[in-house]
Amino acid sequence: MCLLRAPLLDLLDEARAVHQQHHADGQVQLASLLSIKTGACPEDCKYCPQSAHYTKKTGLEREALLDVDDVLSKARLAKEAGATRFCMGAAWRSVKDGPAFDSVLDMVRGVRDLDMEACVTLGMLTEAQAKRLAEAGLTAYNHNLDTSPEFYREIITTRTYEDRLETLAHVRGAGLQVCCGGIIGMGETIEDRARLLQELATLDPHPESVPINALVPVPGTPLEEHAPVEPLDLVRMVATARILMPTSFVRLSAGRSALTREAQILCFLAGAIPSSTATSC
Repeated sequence: MCLLRAPLLDLLDEARAVHQQHHADGQVQLASLLSIKTGACPEDCKYCPQSAHYTKKTGLEREALLDVDDVLSKARLAKEAGATRFCMGAAWRSVKDGPAFDSVLDMVRGVRDLDMEACVTLGMLTEAQAKRLAEAGLTAYNHNLDTSPEFYREIITTRTYEDRLETLAHVRGAGLQVCCGGIIGMGETIEDRARLLQELATLDPHPESVPINALVPVPGTPLEEHAPVEPLDLVRMVATARILMPTSFVRLSAGRSALTREAQILCFLAGAIPSSTATSC
């Protein structure tokens, strides 16, 4: 808690010193993100327009899982544009064994054959599924904690915090890199933000990638009326994450496009790793 409340310049100084110990200045990762299956998710995450619970209000149309060849053609375009990591996201509560999961495995193999890193987010995973993804060559799996354990039920009721931690354990057990962060601006307290960072920092080892997201209120979702996050709150989250998880890639993710140039610079000064996308992987 003391870190998040520390005088801003002191916090930035400490975060900057930690960053310089573990990361090269000017380090950038070029990544590309593709939604391979959109909408109709049975989860009730209050921030997400892909939830089937809010479709009537958001107007988001469901899109079936993309064809493997179509996905790989987009991966080739991303590589030609300079991306070294290709991230694929599917709006599922949990991935089911069968043709759809087999297609995802083929996508992962195809991306790796292009000599690119492959990252996916598919919802909850079993231990066996995590191992199959690792065998296919997956680089990293994204599965965010979103917020603190105490505030979690205010945002999501269709799965538990323990469900999320179990998936992360399966991912790590399979030898995969972990991409895991959270969102601020959903009505949580500063204590909730501190608890989120505490949960992330007690994962052993730390996640290789820690996306720090600011809520992007989407019309039709329960959080549509929430006010934008104060930019300096995002700077504090980035700086504290950098201090607590020195070697992790702290990523300035959703909400970045709404920040001023000056606010983004402060986030990078605080230890965020610049990325080519404003997404969570």
